[in-house]
Amino acid sequence: MQFPENDRVSMSLGDDGVAQVRLIRADKMNALDPEMFVQIIKVAQVLHDMKGLRAVVLSGEGKSFCAGLDTASFGREPAEDEPELTERTYGNSNKFQQVATQWRKLPVPVVCAIHGVCFGGGMQIASGADIRVVAPDARMAIMELKWGLVPDMGGYALWRGLVRDDMLRELVYTNRQFSGAEALDYGLATFVDNDPHARATAIATEIANRNPHAIRAAKRLHNKMADEPTDTLLMEESLEQHAIMRTKNQIEAVMAGMAKRAPNFEDV
Repeated sequence: MQFPENDRVSMSLGDDGVAQVRLIRADKMNALDPEMFVQIIKVAQVLHDMKGLRAVVLSGEGKSFCAGLDTASFGREPAEDEPELTERTYGNSNKFQQVATQWRKLPVPVVCAIHGVCFGGGMQIASGADIRVVAPDARMAIMELKWGLVPDMGGYALWRGLVRDDMLRELVYTNRQFSGAEALDYGLATFVDNDPHARATAIATEIANRNPHAIRAAKRLHNKMADEPTDTLLMEESLEQHAIMRTKNQIEAVMAGMAKRAPNFEDV
């Protein structure tokens, strides 16, 4: 399955249930202009209801993952019908937050491959993924204060639990650049790899070979960890497990494991 052709984002779904999503504005280092925001949101809307989807790999074409907001957009007057930033046009998010928070909202895991430059809005988009694989020499920064702004694309919600508080404050206040290797120490990278896209795809492929109902349930539980009280989380675990146990896919996971063969799951 292919995403409708455009010049900002591409998407294809493999037979293994892994979707490859690429930012394809390579001549601008995948910088975010108004059309880029529109197309990134559209692709996630397609993915959200896609049959057979088991995992997503998010990456950037060309020399970089994403250079952040296109500086040519700084002086642009907002469209007359453009909602205020305080309006919640996508559930709990505005349009700019949605391009980052939507990856956390997808029902399946998202693995982001980061190379080259990952600045500002690009950093916040990457932070929406479940897992981040970063090239050791990637250049990263929480860039907004360089332009007299604050991070406002969901970063604060997405960084919660990832980065030590004082370290995050320093990165935000100074907009200091750091490497992929440093990002691993800070909590902004899960793995460092010289070929982040290949490693991200390998992780997504492994996820795709797990019970898809259990994977989706696990992501729902992970998304609740930071906010729900202990008693609620304990009950949520029990509810999710009760819904999965002795289902066809759960039995298939056991049978495939015992027989040391590839599982044959029914898709969600």
